[in-house]
Amino acid sequence: MPRSGTLYLIPSALHESNAQILLPVYVDILKTLRLFIVENVRTTRRFLKTIVPDLDINACEFIEIDKHQPDQDFKEVLERIVMGADAGLLSEAGCPAIADPGSKIVALAHDHLIKVSPWIGPSSILLALMASGFNGQGFTFHGYLPSKSQAELIKRLRSIESEAIRSKYTQLFIETPYRNLSLLKTMLETLHASTHVGLAIDLTGLDEKIVVHPVAEWKKVQIPDFQKHPAIFLIHSNSLD
Repeated sequence: MPRSGTLYLIPSALHESNAQILLPVYVDILKTLRLFIVENVRTTRRFLKTIVPDLDINACEFIEIDKHQPDQDFKEVLERIVMGADAGLLSEAGCPAIADPGSKIVALAHDHLIKVSPWIGPSSILLALMASGFNGQGFTFHGYLPSKSQAELIKRLRSIESEAIRSKYTQLFIETPYRNLSLLKTMLETLHASTHVGLAIDLTGLDEKIVVHPVAEWKKVQIPDFQKHPAIFLIHSNSLD
């Protein structure tokens, strides 16, 4: 029986202005891959052509993850990896399976005794945490907060703030970029004056900006123009109240 192939977890660029993010040893492996499981075929093809310009894209096969089909069957591609084919897993930006699709495929790979090899690359969550000055020993990522009901959003923000005060853990979350300013406005109206709020905007891009202030100070400074820009929101509190 042939050796099982490997599932490579391949980070992609967070920002198009900084696409060269893979170590040379990874690029050498990438040149040999022809099977990819991806979040978005179009952006993956563009990323691969940037990293490996002479790669024959037409010889590559792309299996797109359908986020609207939680029961999507990956049986065929997993069987091919078991029989010896190597494959790459990529999300649209950053590290696959971290705040992006892919964890189900990784879990299935382990079930099939397939070797999983994660590659070093940018994670917006970790970069934001590193740059915030907040607690990096304990933190919680909440994904997207409620957006359909303002009352639910306020309730969730207060719950997250209470957890930040109780645990001293940094709290992180994201928002669809066109709702960035609306979310920040609600945060500044809802959170305690002493609670620290961090924004990490356009990470790794030419216009990267990391801003951290207590809520009281945020209300005095000019808000960055980050509508429609990818951002990570962070909350931290040293309050004992």
